[in-house]
Amino acid sequence: MDQSLKPTNLVPVGDVVIGRDFALIAGPCAVESESQTMRIAFSVRQAGANIFRAGAFKPRTSPKSFQGLGMEGLKILDRVRRETGLVVVTEVLDPRDVAWVCEYADMVQIGARNMQNFSLLKEIGKTRTPVLLKRGMHATLQEWLQSAAYVLDGGNQLVVLCERGIRTIETYTRNTLDLTAVPAIKELSAYPIVVDPAHATGKQSLILPMALSGVAAGADGIMVEVHHQPQEALCDKEQALTPAQFERLAEKSLSLRAFLLSQRDGVNSKASDQVNESTARVDCTDTSGGTI
Repeated sequence: MDQSLKPTNLVPVGDVVIGRDFALIAGPCAVESESQTMRIAFSVRQAGANIFRAGAFKPRTSPKSFQGLGMEGLKILDRVRRETGLVVVTEVLDPRDVAWVCEYADMVQIGARNMQNFSLLKEIGKTRTPVLLKRGMHATLQEWLQSAAYVLDGGNQLVVLCERGIRTIETYTRNTLDLTAVPAIKELSAYPIVVDPAHATGKQSLILPMALSGVAAGADGIMVEVHHQPQEALCDKEQALTPAQFERLAEKSLSLRAFLLSQRDGVNSKASDQVNESTARVDCTDTSGGTI
């Protein structure tokens, strides 16, 4: 890798700069139809989303499950970004598809199952399209960072990491959301990191509290699934929020983040005042120890 090429903590995706702007990534698990996708896109934009997510290609555990609409789905996503103004992220599964998926998406996603698909990572490294790299369900932080390094090796430093839960002994939730990953990644690297509480919990009722926990941990964004009729979604219906639920999540997440930033700025201001006060005391002291 070019030694001058390092991770950046600011990743522009259209008009959204992840790491500066809080990323609210929302949309259905999959592009099911044009009407469904457009309806949800306008709903999440109105509710506060600044990035739209939906899968044109779906890696499913069962080959008989809905696999996505493929090229037709990408064309629908292209219409979403043109008509709503939202930037779009969608998953790419095959190295052979990278070039033309990048034509229809503003950001490409590498799913958990492909985190160590090194051929795919290398191909994406050749592009200059921002990448959302999800953590593998059994991956350590170092393995995750090594996968990101494959993308950087190709010359693409626009990488955003996504914590989406890891596999543990717990069975009540779909996965276990590792919130320690958020501050740990910030200690270990300069990558922005977002949290996906939908895939982590697999339960609609747990998404809001875990989203807010991610904000409190310092995440640069939240990614969730939203469907206008979750019970009829073709995949992941148990973890899809309604537009009204997403609006509540967006409002609370932004309010919490604003509060935390104000507290941080207040602490920094207080520390600066203390330094200035200490400097003033030193300036008012003569060399013999007496006060002037």
